[in-house]
Amino acid sequence: MTRSARRIRRMLQVTGAGAAALVALSACSSSDSGSGSGASSSGGGSDGLSGTVNVFAAASLTESFTELGKEFEKQHPDTEVVFNFGGSDSLAAGITSGAPADVFASASPRTMKVVTDADAAAGTPDTFVRNQLEIATLPGNPDKVASLKDLTGSDLKVVLCDKTVPCGAAAQKALTAAGLKLTPVSYEEDVKSALNKVVLKEADAAVVYKTDVKAAGDKVAGVEFPESAKAVNDYPITLLKDAPNAAVGKAFIELVRSAAGQKVLTGAGFTSP
Repeated sequence: MTRSARRIRRMLQVTGAGAAALVALSACSSSDSGSGSGASSSGGGSDGLSGTVNVFAAASLTESFTELGKEFEKQHPDTEVVFNFGGSDSLAAGITSGAPADVFASASPRTMKVVTDADAAAGTPDTFVRNQLEIATLPGNPDKVASLKDLTGSDLKVVLCDKTVPCGAAAQKALTAAGLKLTPVSYEEDVKSALNKVVLKEADAAVVYKTDVKAAGDKVAGVEFPESAKAVNDYPITLLKDAPNAAVGKAFIELVRSAAGQKVLTGAGFTSP
């Protein structure tokens, strides 16, 4: 399995049969990755970091964490960062089912609690960024969506994240704050899937994160709405207790929390905690 093939793997279902597939893929990535010694740090010193680090991260972190992964590998040439991006609830289920992982970055404290309640976290998770919702519409906003209330119109095809994942729970919280009820044409398994419905023009609008609207560029238009302030998500990160490569996992978390890491994340649209 090549490095490029591993890096582009974005979403894995990690419950039931999906958990078994994730274990197999992670084992494959660990077995065929190089394990050297004397990896160089950003300061040019030898820190001895080597091998693969498996990072389970919320789908909304795809672009920023991929960038940080490249930077980490540049700083530590004997390491390789393998990401599993997906819905935080599915990732948490995979971890508690025994899927090998070193780091978990969740899009909400609620899904992180699944891991901590299972005594699978090493220490107390730290909030490293926050994220806020935004409406993604078709390019140019042809339906003139200007508010959350506009999404309740019967002529619009709207998608939401599933209520069990952080972006879906946040959307429901915002709708409650606005006193609105919305019946979407579909509930999607993670925020990237919801956004993709609009990108593919299979939906007129979706409630996603600001970071995802920004990452999509001119493929969608973004509409802010005041109720999103009532549904801001904290993103916690933790090293996992049974991490196969704890030293490299800890170093990756340090990069995420560093000034350089925060610059990448805030540049993607996240806010500092």
